[in-house]
Amino acid sequence: MHQIRAGGTRPRLVLWRHGQTEWNVLEKAQGHADIPLDATGRRQARQAAKLLATFEPRFIWSSDLERARHTAAELARLTGLEPVLDERLREYHVGIRQGTTFGEFRQQHPDVHRRFFTEENYRVPGAELPSEVNQRMKTVMVEAALALRGGGTGVLVGHGAALRSGLMAFFDAPAHMREMFAGMANCAWAVLEEHPDRGWQVIDFNAQALPDTSLTLADDMPTEHDT
Repeated sequence: MHQIRAGGTRPRLVLWRHGQTEWNVLEKAQGHADIPLDATGRRQARQAAKLLATFEPRFIWSSDLERARHTAAELARLTGLEPVLDERLREYHVGIRQGTTFGEFRQQHPDVHRRFFTEENYRVPGAELPSEVNQRMKTVMVEAALALRGGGTGVLVGHGAALRSGLMAFFDAPAHMREMFAGMANCAWAVLEEHPDRGWQVIDFNAQALPDTSLTLADDMPTEHDT
């Protein structure tokens, strides 16, 4: 059982992408490769942790890959929490794409590259399918949401593509809607909150600053409860 401490706010999930790595700069697919943060990534993690610590998180769960683990450690240092490492929060396993740019992948494996971009549910040799990533990410996010029944904030530290897929899967959104969301910047985060009438909602995405919690996040359309 994941250990949590009491919190007094509306249930909130923060999906936090790791800081920058050298392979991010080189645009190489990282997948499950254990690539460390570079100097910029370490600085990003320290700066972002100062902001996220103000949420007073109840727990931190992190991918066990080094770039996520070291990002989580910066928040742990400020909060006194012990990150729980969970391999379900890892990035997509990209198989033979690992360590290559898209250009290098096309040059080295032209037929695989073509099928990857033209065939639905095509499995690159050694890689995970999107449906497999969706399932593991949704499972860990649902567990985190259940752990927040008493209120408060949970932080999940992971990877850009897997976090975006997890966000879609958590809301049971159709796959084609994925492109509504841009890729997450290094050390940016998404914030989900559970509204008492509307359930879980995305209140921030690709954020690098804190939302203004004094704002009323509502519009002219009533909830089903109000009709």
